Amino acid sequence: MTSDLPTPPMTRATVRAGLMAVPRQVEGRTRGGPGAGTRVPARTPSQARVQAPVQAPSQARVRAPVVAGAPPSEPAVRRWSPSGPLDLPLTVGKLRRGGADPCLLPAPDGSVWRASRTPEGPGTLRLMARPGEAAVDGQAWGPGAQWLLDRMPTLLGAEDDPAAFVPRHRLVHEAHRRNPGMRLARTGLVLEALIPAVLEQRVTTREAYRAWRLLLHRYGEPAPGPADSPAARMRVAPDPRGWAMIPSWEWHRAGVDGQRSSTIMRAVRYARRLEEAAAMDGEAAARRLQAIPGIGPWTAAETLQRSNGDPDAVSVGDLHLPGIVGWSLARDRDADDDVMLELLEPYRGQRHRACRLILLFGRSPSRRAPRRQVFAIERF
Repeated sequence: MTSDLPTPPMTRATVRAGLMAVPRQVEGRTRGGPGAGTRVPARTPSQARVQAPVQAPSQARVRAPVVAGAPPSEPAVRRWSPSGPLDLPLTVGKLRRGGADPCLLPAPDGSVWRASRTPEGPGTLRLMARPGEAAVDGQAWGPGAQWLLDRMPTLLGAEDDPAAFVPRHRLVHEAHRRNPGMRLARTGLVLEALIPAVLEQRVTTREAYRAWRLLLHRYGEPAPGPADSPAARMRVAPDPRGWAMIPSWEWHRAGVDGQRSSTIMRAVRYARRLEEAAAMDGEAAARRLQAIPGIGPWTAAETLQRSNGDPDAVSVGDLHLPGIVGWSLARDRDADDDVMLELLEPYRGQRHRACRLILLFGRSPSRRAPRRQVFAIERF
C-alpha cells in the first residue's frame, strides 16, 4: 500500500531515536518537509484529540485532608478499672518518640492522645485517668476505634505482672517504691514499634526523632478525631505499601542513610510475618525479627519492649545503657554489655523492668567529653 502524501525527511533527532519523522499537523497545514505548503484538511471537533487539563506542579501535590472514622461528636467509648495503681503518663510514655511525636501527645487536661494504624485502619485513642474512681476512660475515633478500645487494657499493662519483680539493689528498690504505677505497655503492633527503632540505629535520638516527624508529616495521614482537639495535629503512620513507596531521596532529605532505609524496606516487605511476632514469646519473637538483615538484638529488644510489653527484653548494644546500669549498681562507668548483663542477672525475666527503674531514678555518670557534633547527611 502506498501513500499519496510526500515522505518527510529524517532529522538527526529521529535517526538518533530510531524512528521516522512524522509531520506535525496544525489546523489544516503541515509543518516541515518538502510538503510544507501542502494543505491538509483540518480535523472536525469530533475527531480532535481531547487533552485533560494539566495541573500546575504546586497544585498537583496538594491533597485534600481526609478525616477517617466516626463523626467527632460520636466517638466509641470505654471505661476500664485497673487491678492496681496505674501511672498513665509513665506507662504510655515509653511509646513516645520525642516531645513532638505526631503519634502521641499529652493534652493540657491531663489526657493522652495516641494515633495508630490498626489492622482495621487508622484510629485515634484518647485516654483520661480518673484517680478518684480508680478508672481510665477511653474515647476512640476512626475505622480502628473499636480495635483500640478492645485492646485498651492490654495497652495499659493489664497483662503485665509487677508483682513478679523483686528488687535486689537499694537503688532499684527505691525506684520501685517511688513508681508503683509503672506498667509495661503492650501495643500488639510490631511494625509501628520497629520502624522508629530502625531510625534510631547508630544516630542520636534527636536525629531519629526528627526523621520520624518529617516522614510522618510528609507521608502519613491525618489522624481521625475532632478538629478542635490534639488529633488535628497528629498523624497516622503509613501502611506497609506507603512506606515502600517512599523514594530514596526523601529518606535522604529526612537524614536517613541507605542502610537504615534499606532495612525498613525489607521489613515492610514481610510486614504480615513480622506482625505475627506480637503473639509469640520473647525468644521466638526476637528470632523472627532478627531474621530480617539489618535488625539486630538492640532493634529487636526496643521493638518487643513496646509491641509485646516484654519485661526481659534488654537493649544490648545501646551506647549509654551499660554505663548507666554499671554506674548505678556498681559505680562502674566503663561497663560494657557483658558487665551490664552480669549485673542484671538477678533480675532475669524482669531485666527490662529493672533497666526502666534505673533510668527513672536518674543516676548517670558525669560526662567526660562534650556531645559529639551531628553531621546532617541531608546536606551532602
